[in-house]
This record gives sequence, structure tokens and C-alpha cells, in this order.
Amino acid sequence: MDMDGASSVVLQALTQATSQDTAVLKPAEEQLRQWETQPGFYSVLLNIFNNHMLDVNVRWLAVLYFKNGIDRYWRRVAPHALSEEEKTSLRAGLITNFNEPVNQIATQIAVLIAKVARLDCPRQWPELIPILLESVKGQDGLQQHRALLTFYHVTKTLASKRLAQDRRLFQDLASGIYSFACSLWSHHTDCFLQQIYARDEAGALSSLERTLLSLKGSNILHTCRQVGPDSTCREKLEKIIILYTKVLLDFLEYHPCAFIPLIQRSLEFAVSYLFTPAGEGVTFERFIVQCMNLIKIIVKNDAYKPSKNLDDSKPESLEAHKIKTAFFTHPTLTEIGRRLVSHYFLLTEEELAMWEEDPESFGNGTSPDTQPCTEVLFLDIFHNYNQTLIPVLLDMVQNLQGQDTVDANILLHSDIYNAVGLAAYELFDNVDFDQWFKNQLLGELQVGHHRYKLIRRRVIWLIGQWISVKFKSDLRPLLYEVILSLMQDPDLVVRQLKTPSCFCKLLIFRTEQFLPYLESIFGLLFQLLQQVTECDTKMQVLHVISCVIERVNIQIRPYVGCLVQYLPLLWKQSEEHNMLRCAILTTLIHLVQGLGAESKNLYPFLLPVIQLSTDVSQPPHVYLLEDGLELWLVTLENSPAITPELLRIFQNMSALLELSSENLRTCFQIVNAYLYLSATDFLQNYAESLCRAFCNLLKDITNEGQVQVLKVVEIALKVSPILGAHMFQPLLPHVFRGIVDGERYPVVMSTYLGIMGRILLQNSSFFSSLLTQMASECSQKMDQLLGSVIEMWVDRMDNITQPERRKLSSLALLSLLPSDNSVIQDKFCGIINISVEALHDVMTEDSETGTFKDCMLMSHFEEPKLSDDEEPPTEQDKRKKLYIYVYKNVCLC
Repeated sequence: MDMDGASSVVLQALTQATSQDTAVLKPAEEQLRQWETQPGFYSVLLNIFNNHMLDVNVRWLAVLYFKNGIDRYWRRVAPHALSEEEKTSLRAGLITNFNEPVNQIATQIAVLIAKVARLDCPRQWPELIPILLESVKGQDGLQQHRALLTFYHVTKTLASKRLAQDRRLFQDLASGIYSFACSLWSHHTDCFLQQIYARDEAGALSSLERTLLSLKGSNILHTCRQVGPDSTCREKLEKIIILYTKVLLDFLEYHPCAFIPLIQRSLEFAVSYLFTPAGEGVTFERFIVQCMNLIKIIVKNDAYKPSKNLDDSKPESLEAHKIKTAFFTHPTLTEIGRRLVSHYFLLTEEELAMWEEDPESFGNGTSPDTQPCTEVLFLDIFHNYNQTLIPVLLDMVQNLQGQDTVDANILLHSDIYNAVGLAAYELFDNVDFDQWFKNQLLGELQVGHHRYKLIRRRVIWLIGQWISVKFKSDLRPLLYEVILSLMQDPDLVVRQLKTPSCFCKLLIFRTEQFLPYLESIFGLLFQLLQQVTECDTKMQVLHVISCVIERVNIQIRPYVGCLVQYLPLLWKQSEEHNMLRCAILTTLIHLVQGLGAESKNLYPFLLPVIQLSTDVSQPPHVYLLEDGLELWLVTLENSPAITPELLRIFQNMSALLELSSENLRTCFQIVNAYLYLSATDFLQNYAESLCRAFCNLLKDITNEGQVQVLKVVEIALKVSPILGAHMFQPLLPHVFRGIVDGERYPVVMSTYLGIMGRILLQNSSFFSSLLTQMASECSQKMDQLLGSVIEMWVDRMDNITQPERRKLSSLALLSLLPSDNSVIQDKFCGIINISVEALHDVMTEDSETGTFKDCMLMSHFEEPKLSDDEEPPTEQDKRKKLYIYVYKNVCLC
């Protein structure tokens, strides 16, 4: 590309490419695309975006095209790669000056320089870092800032490289510039502090932008008092403080032992600002979160904990433990514990008002970021220092006793209960929860004053925390009565449902105790599902409904009529809300399991839902696939008979098998379920496509995946020996070769032998034809190949661990003995030997008659008797049991 003539042409194309008129825009973009591979194009772009007189939009577009070109054509091996001569010229042009006046363009130029540096620095571009450092030292403010910006992006990019050789190069580079970078950051930090105290906000803002990273956060934090809350400088100052704390946290995470000298100062810093008056008016939310994380990591870091046997402890661990023990004194821990509960757990009056105004939307993303972080820190500190903190918390609980239930500090009351719930396991030996429930908590649940709504909600949550820790089952009916009463207040239930797992634990533990209340509570939950409007709240209600259905199982059948009628409407309304649809799918899974064979009445709604959820050509499958596959599986397992519509859904499976995703195991289970449900119909319709998919899978699949594929073939041979062998014939040479070659993975070999044993025992003519085919493919005589198979079979019999398969293999090999084939006769001893071993495995002595019998034979077929804790068998369980009965008593006799 001729540079002189090209500049004006490219400039014109870039100008047209910024047009809003598509008739002008599209041809210009096409022309620029064609020029991307022309020599000299990127040199023209460099001249254009370095020309500050041109239109900003045109220069911006030139930078973007240049940056994209680096990704596509800078590497030597890339198609249409840039020549080394042009790259040398471009590298020099990129760092001739750092005086870009437009911030956005300056950032893009810094990023593209970093991209080139990732590929070329330091080998092909050794001058980059020295020039950047020299420019940073300059007196010109703009040049200094732009060079510093580029320096930041370059070091960040080089640090991200992961190859060992690149890491070593960066370490060499970093060792040379680290002290300079530290002094630079220190210098700008000092400038900022001086300017902020001198009330020079413009100068302070300029220095602050140059600071970027520093470890002198304690000095800067005090300056928050010097700037107003609405100051532009305040916003940038907070970002810098967060960067400092992030440096500390990263240092602590990646180099805990090197951090040991900083433990004392870090704890003093964080605890001072979080738990003493020093932080009042200074701290802000993200800083509080960072400081809490700092304390938490130091407290629970395994590198700072000595071994149980002190003699086995590392010196660093002992030193760190000594520092922590000296710091976390009784007064310090007491103050931390009290402040966490009374200050950081606390809801504000404003948040309470929000709850009163809109209880359904409250908590959906409105909770402060500090709340979960506070609770985690509380748990970690409480666990590690429970001997000190248990008396502190119990004292706070004791102080609540005897207070006027309505006029007391409601917020503090709620937060103390929150702490007791979080620490339930730690308090197991110190709290008689049953007595507390009867004497105190039960009464608080019955206080009807509107101000006490928060306490009622917290008490319910508290019981949910303790119910699996320490709560007598005799008290549950009393609890259910109270819950029924409280569920008359939808606002309270909605707020409680923000923690649905807790609500589930409250409702159900022993099913027989819950059944008398099932109809009433399920009815109220269904009413609530209809009343609430927030998508998130409907999801929470559905979660609890699913939990109830799962636990009571078939007992739910008399009460689900309304829910069954409502779910199709909810599904239609949630077309734009995939997460709500996931919750509906989960509910349907438990509903189908509860209804059993009666779930066939849901097919007009159920099958289209499965069809949509598992169709990878539909965008919603990204969200719905996992739950959709689970619903598909339980629908098959509970189906009393195949239907054309249920069979038709399997058309989705080919694409799913091609994905080879983490859902592959469920896909195999679905295939097996179809085989048990109606092997003939299924194999006649889908065996060919399924066999092709399996052949492709076996080319690149783990041993475990291979076993899953082979189990499908084995089940097909079990439920339909003739049709199964015929339909999966293309897979059988793979099995045959695996036996002859002596497959090393025992589970795979065991499955190979199981498949071949079924064919030999139940379809001997097919085995003969397969042997003929394999002899032809292997260029061996049939007798020679048969001898190899029998020899390997006998030798690898120990790979088979299941008695049923051992008996199957023995019977299959014994079926060959009537033949007068000399090869078979030569293997007579080996066959008899393994058969006797298998006989010992399956024979047991009858205690009544004293004779031996085959333990695998079933004298008669009957439905199993279930205990109260056992779930009733699915339709598929019944089908499996019938196949086992037929197979063991007919095929293996």
C-alpha cells in the first residue's frame, strides 16, 4: 500500500465508517476489511490515530482496527502475517510520544501496546520498558500520565502469561523495575497527601490518578475526613483504597508465609477501623468488606495453625500463631463479637421501612454487601475462639430476658437471635434449646404487634437453624400449629421464604408427624404462589412446595389438583424468565415422582415442556437443559406404558449425545429407561441413529464413559436379545476386538465379557456369524480366533466381580462344550475350572433342608414390602424386577 496515496483513501473510508447511514457505512466497512491484509495498512492507521487534528471518532476507529489487526496478523505463523520490517516500524511509532489528549483513545493505545508487548517483549522489543520508565520520570504531566497508564497495562499483560519460560522472563523484568515502581507510587502518594491537606483538589486528583497501587493505605484513609462525601476526589480515593487492600489480600492469599511480618499491623489496621471509633465517618462499604476478608483469612489460614503435635509444626506456623494469640486477647475478641452482632448485623430503620412498604421485593438484591461477609467472619471467629465468645453471646441473650417484648430494641433483639442461629453447632452444649423454645420463643411467635413482625420472622429462622441440631421431635406438632397460624400473614411468609432451605427444614422432618397438617399448609403455599408477583419470590415458594412434595411423596396426590392446573399458566407467563422456569421444572420432577403412574395425566403439558427444555436448537436450553433431562428421566421411570408422543421426544437425543457434556450420564440413563419401557418400539425407531452416535462417542471417550455406552448395549441384549444384537451389531466388533486384545481396564473388560456372554448364551447363531466376520477382518482362521477369545476369557475371569456376570460367563462358555471342535476341547479344563469357581460363588446352604441351592434363583415373583421410611417403587423399578426374575429363572438356569 502506497503510504502517500493511501492515507487519504483510508482516512476517507474511516470517516464513512463512522456514518450513521448504513448505505455509506457498509461499503466503507467492507473496504476496510479488504485492506486488513495489505502491507502498510497498519502504518497508515498509526499515522491517523496519532494525528490529534483529526476527528476523534475517526481516530478512535483507527485504533480499534489497529488493535484487532494485532490479534489477527501480528504472530509470525498467522495467515497474511505482517512483515518483520513493518512490525519494527510500528513498534517504534507506538512509543515515540505519550501525549494523547483524549482519555478513551489513550487507554486503547495503552491496551494495544500491551498486546504487542505480550507477543514481542522483551525479545523483539527490549527498548519498550526503558522508554516507558524514562517517560514516567519526565516533568510533563500529560506525558507522565500516559506513560504510566501504558506501563500499567504492559506489566499487567506480561504478568498474565503462564508458560514457565515467560514467567521467568517476567520475574527477571520485575526484579529490575519493582523498586522503581514502589518509589514512584510512594512519590505520588506523598504528593497526593500534601495536596489534599493543602486543599488543592485539582492537584490531588491529578496525583491520585497517578498513584494506581500502593501499600500505604493507612495514611490515605485518614484523608477521607478531609474531602466531602460528594467530592470527585472522594470517589477516586475510595477506588485507590480498595486497590491497596486488594494488594494486601492477594499477598496474603498467594504468599502467606511471607506475609507473617505484616499480620500484627494488618490486624491492628482492620480491627481499628471496623471495631473502634477510629472508623466512624471514614469507612465505606467495600472497604469494610475488604477488611473483614483480611481478618477472616488470617484467622482461618491453615498456614498459621500449628499441628496438634507442636514438635511437628513449622517455625512459621508457630510464629504466626503466636502473633494471632497475642493480638486476639479476651477484651479484643469481646469487642469484636459484640460489635459484629450489634453493629454489622443490624438492619437500619430505612431498611425496615422498605420491608414494610414492599416485603416481596425487599431482599432481592437490596441487602448490603457487608451482611453475608459479616456472617462469615462471625462464624470463623466464633469457631476459632468459641471459649471466649460463647459467654459473650450467652450474656447478650440473657440481657434480653425480662425486657418488654414490644418496647425493647427490636433490631438488636433480632441480631442477637441471628448470631445464636449462625452459631448453633458451637452452642450445642451450652443452650437447652427445647426449654428456650417452650419458655421464650413460642411466646414471642404469638406476639401480634406489628412492630414485632421482625422478631417473629427471626424466631422462625432461628428454629430452622436449630431444628437439625437440637430439637425434640415431640415439639414438632406444636411448631406446625404455630406455623399454620403465622402463614395467615403473607408478608411474614414471603420474608421467611428468602431462606427457603430453612423453611423446608421447619416444615418436614418426620413425615408422619407432618401429614395431619399437609393439606392446610400445602393449600396456603399454593395460595401464596398465586398471590406473589415477584419472579424471585415465586421461585422461593416453588422451592418449598417441591420440598414438601419430595418428602411426603405419594401422600401428596389428593392435594395437587390445583397446582397441576396452575403450572401450565405459570409456565406460559414465565416465557421471559428462564430461572423461574427452572424452578417449575424442579417442581414437576418431584410432582411426577409423587404421582407415579398417575403422572401420565400430565403428558399434554409435561411432554412439550420436556421437548422445549432439551432441544439444543432452542435458546432456553442453556438454562433448562439439566433440569429438563432430569424431568425426562423421571417421567420415563414413572410411565406405565410408552406413548407415541413420549417416543417422539427422543429425536432430541442425537444432538445431546454430540454435545458430550456433563449431562451425558443422564442421557444414558434416559436411553436405558426407554429400553426398559418398550425395547421393541424404541429400538425399531432409534437404534440406527443411536448406534451411529455411540460409534462416534467410543472414538474419544473416557473408560467410565465407555462403560456407560456398553451398559446400554448390555441392557438392550437383556430385554430384547435378538433385536438388541441385530440393532447394535456395528458396535460388537469393537467389543470383540477389546476381548481379543486383552482390554487393560477391568471394568471395561468385565462389560465386554458380559455382552459377549449374553450373545453366546442367548443367540449362538449370531455369535457364529460375528466370529466369521471378525476372522475375515483379522485375517485369521475361525478356530484360531475362537481359541484366542476363550483363552482371554478364562484368563480375565477375575475382572468380573458381580456374581450374576460370573455365572453368565460360565454358562456361556459351558454352552460351547458339546461341540466336538478340538479348539474348544483343548480349553476344557480352563472352562470347567472357572465354572466351578462361579458355582461356589452362587451356591448357599439352605438352613431348613441342609442342602445347597443357587442363591440367584427367585422362587416366586412378588411385590416387596416397604417400611415406613422407604419410597414406593417406580414403574421402572417394577419392570427391572420383572426382567431380573425372568432372566435369572429362565436364561440363567
